[in-house]
Amino acid sequence: MDDPLTFAALMVRENAVAPFSKFKVGAAVEDCEGHIHTGCNVENATYGLTVCAERVAIFKALSEGVRQFRRLAVAADTATLTPPCGACRQILWEFCGDIEIVLVNLEGRTESHRLKDLFPRPFDVSYL
Repeated sequence: MDDPLTFAALMVRENAVAPFSKFKVGAAVEDCEGHIHTGCNVENATYGLTVCAERVAIFKALSEGVRQFRRLAVAADTATLTPPCGACRQILWEFCGDIEIVLVNLEGRTESHRLKDLFPRPFDVSYL
């Protein structure tokens, strides 16, 4: 894998805590200085307290003071590449804006999308 961002997402996927669904996801976000911040999904028995990999990566970066991002990669073991869920799209829009979203699977297949194409009418501060 030539792209450090997708490689990081694939590697951190192995750290996922998914005892119930067995659906491991890794995410890596690249900030505007080129640093990569990773996250994996962490499940909870109540399911509602489960946190997706994308949000873990964004929250980790935010907690370290990062405020500007270039792109995010999402890695899952699926033939059809897995995009962020709706909750993650909302968080991504609010903290990252219209960044590039790269989807990757274990076979190395990738797709690239702009967040605005995955989330065409987001709710944001402009409505408040």
